[in-house]
Amino acid sequence: MSTDVMIMVLIFVSTIIGLVKFPNNAAQVFCSSLLAVFLLGYVDEQTVVNSFTNIGLLVLVMLLLASVAIEKTSVIRWLTGKIESSSYFFSWLKLFITTALGSAFLNNTAVVSTLIRPIRNNPKIAASRLLIPLSYAAILGGTLTLIGTSTNLIVNSMYVEATGESLDFFVFLPVGICALAVTSVAIFGISKFLPNQALANPEVQKYVIETKLAAESKLVGKSVQDAGLRHLESLFLVEIIRDKKVYSPVSPEEVLEAGDRLLFSGDINQVSQLEQFEGLDIVVESNTVDLEDLTEVVIRPDSPLVRSTLKASQFRSKFDAAVIAVKRDGASLSGKLGELRLKAGDYLVLVTGRDFHKRHNVKKNFIILSGVQPEHKLSGWREWFAVLGFLAVIVSAGLGLFSLFKGLAVLLIVMVLTGCMTSQDIKQRMPYQIWVIVGSAIVLSQAMTNTGTLSYFLGMVDFDVQSVSNEVGNTVASSTSAVLGLDNWVWPPGFLMLVTVFFITLILTELVTNNAAAALMFPIAYSIPMSSSMDVMPFVLGVAFAASSSFISPYSYQTNLMVYNAGQYRLKDFAKAGLPVSLTYSISVLTTLYYFYFL
Repeated sequence: MSTDVMIMVLIFVSTIIGLVKFPNNAAQVFCSSLLAVFLLGYVDEQTVVNSFTNIGLLVLVMLLLASVAIEKTSVIRWLTGKIESSSYFFSWLKLFITTALGSAFLNNTAVVSTLIRPIRNNPKIAASRLLIPLSYAAILGGTLTLIGTSTNLIVNSMYVEATGESLDFFVFLPVGICALAVTSVAIFGISKFLPNQALANPEVQKYVIETKLAAESKLVGKSVQDAGLRHLESLFLVEIIRDKKVYSPVSPEEVLEAGDRLLFSGDINQVSQLEQFEGLDIVVESNTVDLEDLTEVVIRPDSPLVRSTLKASQFRSKFDAAVIAVKRDGASLSGKLGELRLKAGDYLVLVTGRDFHKRHNVKKNFIILSGVQPEHKLSGWREWFAVLGFLAVIVSAGLGLFSLFKGLAVLLIVMVLTGCMTSQDIKQRMPYQIWVIVGSAIVLSQAMTNTGTLSYFLGMVDFDVQSVSNEVGNTVASSTSAVLGLDNWVWPPGFLMLVTVFFITLILTELVTNNAAAALMFPIAYSIPMSSSMDVMPFVLGVAFAASSSFISPYSYQTNLMVYNAGQYRLKDFAKAGLPVSLTYSISVLTTLYYFYFL
């Protein structure tokens, strides 16, 4: 073994150890490896530049940015309305199908985060029996298409680097649909053994926001359920005021009437979701509401506002501001906000005018906390453009009309020009960590090739496919032929190495993360068939599917962690559910790969 190979092996092993020890700092670990190989001269400047401007990697970045616009539409909220049922079986089935299909084309993290709330709020079925299946369905759905999960896109990035060509959009579908069908049976089987427990609701103080339903609104005459008001993200319809009568709690079947006052409780940053509903207006003491300019304040103990109401205090004229939301620690608020008697320590969210910060009485009455940055949802033609534009790009790329890179580049530019996305959206959601991980992994792969480390590895394992396959296959055949009639049966060339690569990747996925496991194992998996003139595709797919098999550990995949916290599970709950699911998934994937590529 040469010195360079020894050093390169040390760097590779150190990278794995670093990822296991610091799973939340994968970008820093990969950056350290990149710095090492660059300073040692194993790669040059052009290799580093090419690795971070890889077309497949840029497609990954652009797709994650484009999904931000989709998250701002009502598409995912519409999906949530399809899952409620009083029957556990039908709830589970609708949840599984909806999540899997949604995750095949949308960001599965966004899908899961949106569906968690209606699952937790279903009084008929314990959320703990549905949340783990929710995460598993999102994982399986992501394996169906090229864009379904970042893991597939990372594998595609490295495949582009190795071959100069992108994987087909639906290359994952045949294996993915088989794995989905078989594994779904195992997931339903383990669902009955999940904890059946009521979840403790932490005391979270939330703002109350008052709205009024206009006579011309399309929501008039619809039930709360049909209007989509039960499935807002982090906003909850807590009360309806109609002709001085208060309806609380609000029934899903309650029919909305013109003039209804609807009180929502929740995260003030999500208030802009209410703009999606035509004719549902936030109640303020002004004719216009600019949700871009919100300020959060606390009423001082010596303020004249204490024990007064917003209406009686002439709030608007005094402060050049209007109250759109109120929060009171330790108490639930009810009734019209304008008639609420204020107390010292009440939190208010204000729509401020130009003179607000110039008024001398502001600091005497309020402690100013901060500005509020609401998450804006798209509505009208922008919502339709974002959804239809995204679908058009995906369908056109799938049909081969133009490349996914070109389609996404044009779509993003037009989205920015039309206001569907803002520079703030791009700044906040730019996937810097994934960019660093994949770019660094490509550099690391090239360094392993340049130093001869990959060649040494293949020589070390003495990769003689035919002899190994025959020997193992004959052993298996001799012990099973009497029962199964498999006389003289042998394993196909390379299949045993594929199984080995698959399970090494699977173990790495549970120890580190899916993205890191795919980035680390791709160079090795790709080099095996290339050195033996075999089809590379089963090895490429094997790494992608194995890296997506995050079923056992709640920390190995983001959706697992989300439901782990939301469902208040224990580690053993995930292990008991994940082990049989992981085994079923692995057998189904390997069997399907065997059928399509080795028979």
